[in-house]
Amino acid sequence: MKGKYIKGKSITYDGTQLRSHYAFTEHDVQGDSVVAFRGPCRVGVDDLVDLEDRKKRAAIYSEEMAHFIVELFGRGLDLTLAVQRLLLCVIKDVIEELKPELFINRRGDDLYIEVEVDEGEEENRKLTVSVATASPVSTLIHTGINISSRNTPVPTLGLDDLEIPVDDFILKVLQGFVNEIKGMELARCKVRAVT
Repeated sequence: MKGKYIKGKSITYDGTQLRSHYAFTEHDVQGDSVVAFRGPCRVGVDDLVDLEDRKKRAAIYSEEMAHFIVELFGRGLDLTLAVQRLLLCVIKDVIEELKPELFINRRGDDLYIEVEVDEGEEENRKLTVSVATASPVSTLIHTGINISSRNTPVPTLGLDDLEIPVDDFILKVLQGFVNEIKGMELARCKVRAVT
């Protein structure tokens, strides 16, 4: 597993990045990989991979997100869905390491923080969007974490709201995720067979 942060360049995520060999053709990262970048998110209804969201006509928009594109070769969609949730757990761990006073709730492939909106009233604010899918040669994951929460179509929080330094956050997530995948690869090579 290789990781790369495309630092200093804003890339708008519009769904076209969720394709085979994106990391290799655009960023010279070949094989199992996770590529991270910052930029807006604008995915129209016709470009949504999630069919539930598409039926609801729930386009995705954020003024700025931290994006992670994962590509795995030789893995099925079932395993990739588990890896997607592992990525969300790493993201949750990094945020809680940087802001230990926060309680983040993971529901499936989404992260939320409960905030008080009025006295005695609380609301879940969404931090992430995420989807996993398959191509003819690989499986793919996109996970985006709001940096800005302005003008989003649903109630959100972003890294700016939480006063989390974005570059630091991205590098910690990349390193944590790559370490988890490498650890899994080593774990399967150190056990003996049982009968």
